[in-house]
Amino acid sequence: MKNFRDLKVWQKAHELTLKIYRDTKCFPAQEQYGITSQMRRAAISIATNIAEGCCRGSDTEFARFLEISFASASELEYLLLLSKDLELIDPTSYGATTTEVEEVKRMLYSFIQKLKEQKHLR
Repeated sequence: MKNFRDLKVWQKAHELTLKIYRDTKCFPAQEQYGITSQMRRAAISIATNIAEGCCRGSDTEFARFLEISFASASELEYLLLLSKDLELIDPTSYGATTTEVEEVKRMLYSFIQKLKEQKHLR
C-alpha cells in the first residue's frame, strides 16, 4: 500500500491548497460562497484525489484519480485568472500561484504517463 504523504506531487498539491486558503482569506465576504468556495474546493480536490487514488487497487484506477486531480488543477488555474481579472488577487500573487499550479499539473501529467506506460509493459 502506497502512502500518499510520500508523493512529491501530493506534497506540492497540499502546499498549494494551503496557499489558496491564505490567498482567499481576504476575498470579499460576498464571494464566500462563490469564487472563494470554488477555488478552495478545486485546490482541495487536487490533493484529495491523489490521496484517494493512491489507495486504490490498481495503477489504472490510480491514474484515473490523477486525471481528476489534473482537471481540478485546470479549474483552479481558470479561477485564479478570473480572480486576477476581477482584481480579487494581485498580479504578483496570481503569477506565483499560477506557476505552482502549472508545476503540479506537469507533475500529475508525468505521473499519469508513467502509470500508463507501466500498464502497457506488463
